[in-house]
Amino acid sequence: MVKDLPRSFGLPDDAFEQRRPNKGQITKREVRAVSLYSLGLRQDSVVWDVGAGTGSVSVEAALIAIQGQVYAVERDTKSLPLLEANVAQWGSENIHIVNGKAPDALEALPAPDSVFVGGSGGNLSAILEYAVSRLNPSGTIVVNLAVLERTHEAYRLLKSLGLTTELTQVTSARGKEMPDGAVRLESLNPVFIVSGWRGN
Repeated sequence: MVKDLPRSFGLPDDAFEQRRPNKGQITKREVRAVSLYSLGLRQDSVVWDVGAGTGSVSVEAALIAIQGQVYAVERDTKSLPLLEANVAQWGSENIHIVNGKAPDALEALPAPDSVFVGGSGGNLSAILEYAVSRLNPSGTIVVNLAVLERTHEAYRLLKSLGLTTELTQVTSARGKEMPDGAVRLESLNPVFIVSGWRGN
C-alpha cells in the first residue's frame, strides 16, 4: 500500500538507500523531476524502468502512475537488495522488480506507455530498438546519459526509428554552507536527457 507521502514526487536523494562507497550514483532529484515529467506519466501508465539501480525513478513513477504498473529492471545483483529496500520503504504494490539483462528481460513484460532508461549495460541500441518495437501508441521513451557520444547515439537512433526526438541538458547546483555561515553553490554533474515519442 502507498505510504502517505507529503507529495507525489521530489523525494530527497538521501531518502533512498544507495550503494557505498558509490553513494550518489542515483538519479538526482533535479534530474529525476525533469525525467519523470518528460515520461508523460498518467495514473494508469505501464512503465519500464530499465537499469533501475536502487529504484528512485521506479518509486516516484509508481506514485504518479498509481493505478498503473511499474517494472524495475536491474541486472546488477549487488543493487537488488537496495532496490528491494527502497521499494519496501517508499514504493507501492504496483512496482515489480525484474532481475535480468535488457533487452531479454523485457520480453515477458506488458507493452509500455513509458520507458525510462537509466542504465543500459552496454546494450543501449538494442534496448532502444526493442523498446520502440513494443511501445504503445502515444508512448514515450526517456534516456538519461552522462556522455556526449552516447547521447548522440540515442538521439539519432530514436529519430531513425520514427520518433519525434528532443534533447535537454540539465545542469544544477546545490547550496553548501561554509564554516563561516556563507553559502556557496556546489555543481552537480550535467545530465543529458533524450526523449522520443510517437506523433508530432
